[in-house]
Amino acid sequence: MGSLFVIDGTDGSGKQTQFEKLKERLSKDGIDYKTVSFPNYDSPSSSLVKMYLSGEFGENAKDVSPYIASTFYAADRYATFKKDLEKYYNDGGIILADRYTTANMVHQAGKISDKAEREKFISWLFDLEFNIYGLPKPTKVFFLNMPPEQTMKLMEGRENKFSHTEVKDIHERDKSHLIDSYNAACSVAKQYGWYEVSCVKDGSIRTREDIHEEIYNEVKKVLNK
Repeated sequence: MGSLFVIDGTDGSGKQTQFEKLKERLSKDGIDYKTVSFPNYDSPSSSLVKMYLSGEFGENAKDVSPYIASTFYAADRYATFKKDLEKYYNDGGIILADRYTTANMVHQAGKISDKAEREKFISWLFDLEFNIYGLPKPTKVFFLNMPPEQTMKLMEGRENKFSHTEVKDIHERDKSHLIDSYNAACSVAKQYGWYEVSCVKDGSIRTREDIHEEIYNEVKKVLNK
């Protein structure tokens, strides 16, 4: 089996930036790898995800059950993995993922305020994706801990990934959802042993390069074992 490194966090936390920097660094070091970003907007498998995020099933994130929304994302991951990544991973390849099952643990679990119900949901999600769909469990998850007051500033004027406009999806435009997702992420990250990257130090956002060095050092530790 191969290695699967996941970069995750709330919207606006810098996932794509760190994903790109990690790709560049591995390429520079001559390390072979494949990448994937979820949702996979280039694939028909993300159609239901796009409908959900554009508000076709409800204008607010909490209008759609976390269980229902999660099935959209899980199907997209399954199709992408089976078509593009399974053989490479099974042959020992390295995969970098911009979001993964972990994103549902952040955004969908954030819809559930009751702790016991949230844990029940996460257990169901693990069973769905890792047992029923047979997707690989991450080797290491990097959680970019960027407080919501910072992410909201960083997201101003940012282009929507699938509409390519500045119109926000139902997650991004709902401030209460961003806060709930952040709180869920902090709790889940500790519970499941994600590697937490503090993006703010002494009241200021750390540089992209500083954050990247921390992530890359941890990746190298795993690869050198």
